[in-house]
Amino acid sequence: MLGEYRIVGRRASEIAANVERAVGSGELEPGQVLPPMRELADRLGVNPNTVAAAYRTLRERGVIETAGRRGSRVRPRPASTARGSLRVEAPAGVRDLGAGNPDPSLLPALENALAAVAGEYARQPGMYGQAPVDPEFADLARAALDADGVPAGPVVATSGSLDAIERILVAHLRPGDAVAVEDPGWGSMLDLVPALGLRPVPVAVDDEGPLPDAVEHALNAGARALVVTDRAQNPTGAAIGAGRAFELRGVLAGHRGVLLIEDDHGHGIVDLPLHPLAGATDRWAFVRSVAKAYGPDLRVAVLTGDPVTVDRVAGRQRLGPGWVSRLLQRTVVHLWTSGAVDPGEVARAYARRRDGLVRALAERGVEAHGRSGMNVWVPVGDETGAVARLLHSGWAVAPGARFRMTAPQGIRLTVSSLAEAELGPLADAVAAAAGPVKPLAYG
Repeated sequence: MLGEYRIVGRRASEIAANVERAVGSGELEPGQVLPPMRELADRLGVNPNTVAAAYRTLRERGVIETAGRRGSRVRPRPASTARGSLRVEAPAGVRDLGAGNPDPSLLPALENALAAVAGEYARQPGMYGQAPVDPEFADLARAALDADGVPAGPVVATSGSLDAIERILVAHLRPGDAVAVEDPGWGSMLDLVPALGLRPVPVAVDDEGPLPDAVEHALNAGARALVVTDRAQNPTGAAIGAGRAFELRGVLAGHRGVLLIEDDHGHGIVDLPLHPLAGATDRWAFVRSVAKAYGPDLRVAVLTGDPVTVDRVAGRQRLGPGWVSRLLQRTVVHLWTSGAVDPGEVARAYARRRDGLVRALAERGVEAHGRSGMNVWVPVGDETGAVARLLHSGWAVAPGARFRMTAPQGIRLTVSSLAEAELGPLADAVAAAAGPVKPLAYG
């Protein structure tokens, strides 16, 4: 079971720390099964409740996972190993298409907005006791949500999409609960779920988002939450259309108790209409970040949802950071009201590069996906080999392992920095590097 390694400790904290140290040092390897709680309690001479508490701590920290009668085992990949570390560094002379950043030339200049906010602050500094959400920020955010058909709900500000999603999950779920996530999907999301002690359940996607049958299967299997990307899905570029939204809402209508989380991080860079799923369940949240359209360092996102969910998130936020800087909220207000970004032009700029690359690959017989946003997903037979061959050809791309659980292999190319003249040479290199592939969605 554990080979030569012997777990030691008398208190729950000591037992948990001993196991975690062994996992970190490699003495306990991914997949190794831990002893049943009563067996370990007898061996250590402690109460079984002490071992149960230690195992609970390890689950919450993402070190182990429990699968019913199959017992507890070391996680296949400890949650402390971020998928973001599975990246290819671009040496000098190699074009970096793997970082996933927006085009800096399409981001707004911040000087005027920051100067205006600094002037406001000089006249009326922010203090304790003020409302955590700037009233104008909330009004503008809510008006935009209303225009896109997102159901009514209170608005709070969070420090980006991932911060919002983490707070929502913690507000409703307990360690061991299952969360349905897109596969392939956002690597940070796939890391976050197990780091919270939750169990990710993969849901297949195609160009229109999660497959209804896959969602139904995950929810029937006990998933208590579903996380969906509405547009510009990372890494595939999927966007939920009207027909797919209708089907998904039909599935969710049969699971009213499921927590639905929607991530619309593509707002401001995508010209496809939004088809929200919000309201199909009793507990729901809708998150909209400003990072892609206005800059990743503006750590501000809008969160709305049902009153219970928003109240829980806001209440817990008050006990931590208190609020998202109102200076940042006011900066975003100035960017919104000054028209600093032309969403249509930004969307068209990314579409020209993305669609151009997809067309060029199709002309060379290579399947590629990129319906919206700034990424193109290319299924490959051997992603390690494809990444290496592309690097040798002068292109650094993101390996699909950063975004996959059980989905077929692939590579992600971020098109934001591509020039039109580069599309042909890049397509040639990808065609030469790609091998026999499986389709994007799996059964």
